Amino acid sequence: MKKILVTGGAGYIGSHTVVELAQAGYEPVIVDNFSNSRKSVLDGLRAILGHDVTCYPIDCGDADALRQVFKTEGNVQGVIHFAAFKAVGESVAKPLMYFQNNVGSLLTLLKVMPEFGVESLVFSSSCTVYGIPDALPVTEATPTKPASSPYGRTKQMCEDIVHDVSAAPDNKLHTILLRYFNPIGAHESAQIGELPLGVPNNLVPFITQTAAGIREKLTINGSDYDTPDGTNVRDYIHVVDLAKAHITAVQRLLDRKASDVVETFNVGTGHGNSVLEVVKTFEQASGQKLNYVMGPRRPGDVPAIYADATKAADVLGFTTTTSLLDSLASAWKWQQALKNVGN
Repeated sequence: MKKILVTGGAGYIGSHTVVELAQAGYEPVIVDNFSNSRKSVLDGLRAILGHDVTCYPIDCGDADALRQVFKTEGNVQGVIHFAAFKAVGESVAKPLMYFQNNVGSLLTLLKVMPEFGVESLVFSSSCTVYGIPDALPVTEATPTKPASSPYGRTKQMCEDIVHDVSAAPDNKLHTILLRYFNPIGAHESAQIGELPLGVPNNLVPFITQTAAGIREKLTINGSDYDTPDGTNVRDYIHVVDLAKAHITAVQRLLDRKASDVVETFNVGTGHGNSVLEVVKTFEQASGQKLNYVMGPRRPGDVPAIYADATKAADVLGFTTTTSLLDSLASAWKWQQALKNVGN
C-alpha cells in the first residue's frame, strides 16, 4: 500500500479524504495538531474503516517533528496538504496568524519533503485566489485579482511559492493545485462531517445548528449584492465528491501522467446557488423551518463565484455526483447524529 501523508487530516475535508484514500487502497498517515479539529474524528474514521488510522499530533510547521514523521513512516509516496486556517472573516481580524500558519506550514513542508525523496504534492487551494472575478464562471485561466481577504492572499502566495520552487533548476517536485469552491455535507455514515469549534464561520453548519436549536437564528450576511436575490452566490460541492478529486489527483501524480510540473484544477459543481437558495433547499431537505434574518455584509466576502469545471472533467475525469438537496440532507443527518451523542 502506498503511503500518503495527509496534513490537516483530522479536519473536515482532510478526514473525508482519508476515508477515500483508504478505500482506494492507499495507506493515509495523518499529521494534525488539532488546533481546529477534534480527536473524536479519529473515532469516526475507525468506525467507517474498521481500523485505526496512524495520526501524529504535531504542527506541520515544526520541521523537526515533520522530519521525524517521514523518518518513522519511511517510503511516503506523496503528500496532500490541507493544514491551514480557513475562515475568511477571521483572517481579516487576524491576518498575521493566517500568514504565519498557512504560508509557514507550506514552506516547512517544501523544505522537508525533498530530504526524504517525496516528490508528489496535492495542495489545497481555493477559489478565493480569483478575487472578485470580472466574469462567471471562472476557469483556471481566469486572471487572479487582488484577494478580498488575507485568507485568499495566503492561498495566492502558496500557489506562487509552489510555482517558484517548481521552476528551480534542480526541482523534482510535481504538484497539483486544487482550487476548491464551497464544500458542504457529510459522510453518508454520519460518523464524520463538518465540526466547527465555537461559532461556525461557514454557512451550512450555522444553518444546521440553527435548525437544531443550538443557535437562535441565522443571520444572512448581506442582502444587497448584485445577484438575483441580493445574497452571495457560491458553488457548493459535497465534501465526499471533493475528497474523491484528491484521490484522482494523487494517482495522476504517482503515475507521472501530469502534463506539467504544476497543474491547476477547479473543483466545483459548475453551478452557483445563492445563500437564500441554500436556506430554502435545506428546509426542503430537512423538513425544518429556519429562523433567519438579513444582516450587514461580512468583510472579505466576494459577491458571487462559481466554477467552470470543464478541465477537471476532461483531464482528471472528475465530475461531481451529489445534488445540493442530497448534500444538505447529509449535513442535517450529521447534525442530528452529533445531537444524539451529545458531541
